[in-house]
Amino acid sequence: MTEQRIDLGLTASAPAGGGCGDGCGCGGGGAAASSASITPATSELRVEGMTCGHCVRAVTEELNALDGVEVVDIDLREGGTSLVRIASTGAVTDDALATAIDEAGYTLAR
Repeated sequence: MTEQRIDLGLTASAPAGGGCGDGCGCGGGGAAASSASITPATSELRVEGMTCGHCVRAVTEELNALDGVEVVDIDLREGGTSLVRIASTGAVTDDALATAIDEAGYTLAR
């Protein structure tokens, strides 16, 4: 199994001169460089009713289907309130997150 890492740029700054620093030329000042930047956003939700790996997969699939969601991390607490962390490349509304949790068959803890 190969480990895959996704750098969301939450802690590190871009290399001097812009771009990602891997030599691909993005942000190098060419015509393809974008002046707009995307600010990563993170959300934490407490979800009730999750009891197993199937529950985790169902919630993960529904959240990943939302535009902009990049990473979903779930701390399963069987029969309790699980912690769901979402990293996105833009604003995902609270309503969209709540709807995705509901579609998966679970309830947000209040």
